[in-house]
Amino acid sequence: MPRYDAVLFDCDGVIVDSEPAAFELLIADFRAHGVTLSDEEIEETFIGGTIPGVFERARGMGVPLPDGWPDDFYARLYARLAEGTALVAGVEALLDRLDAAGIRYAIGSNGSLRKMEITLGQHPALRARFGAHVYSGQELGAPKPAPDLYLHAAAALGVSPDRAAVVEDSATGARAAAAAQMDCFGHAAGHAGAARRLTAEGARVFDRMDELPALLGL
Repeated sequence: MPRYDAVLFDCDGVIVDSEPAAFELLIADFRAHGVTLSDEEIEETFIGGTIPGVFERARGMGVPLPDGWPDDFYARLYARLAEGTALVAGVEALLDRLDAAGIRYAIGSNGSLRKMEITLGQHPALRARFGAHVYSGQELGAPKPAPDLYLHAAAALGVSPDRAAVVEDSATGARAAAAAQMDCFGHAAGHAGAARRLTAEGARVFDRMDELPALLGL
């Protein structure tokens, strides 16, 4: 019998490789306002949050982002992502393994539904596999690290939280999984900083999607 009845995926950095575009835009915007941050500092401070949350935190750090920046950033990010957003390597083969084992799955992201339709929509066969089970913490009104998003996704799949596993790439998402009392597997993709942050939040870290089936007990 499989260890889990469902696997709940974050989207950015787990299903689609969309985070480099966001990092590039953030770094450029901060630099334009006199603040220089490295990729590592961006990941450490902002990964896993919402863009309105990034705005408030950046302003609190003294970055003079203008009023209306979140909407402007979203417009530029959506345009960049629409130019082409690849899937994370190995995701489709992983879903094949879950299907073969009869394990259900959903997406739970802090990103907007529009953003996910832009990125996932470029891969219609994969998008169809998730059906209606693509959920946004922003739309729900309770973004991560609140547990609500993952609890909502599990309930929609008809799965008890203790029978659901979460796949995340951020400390924020790992905290949400812990708050939902779900096992978390952290996709570090070979980045030492990400591995450290995920481990600190209790996630079991892996680097490649082909490593995950064994960790899930498949």
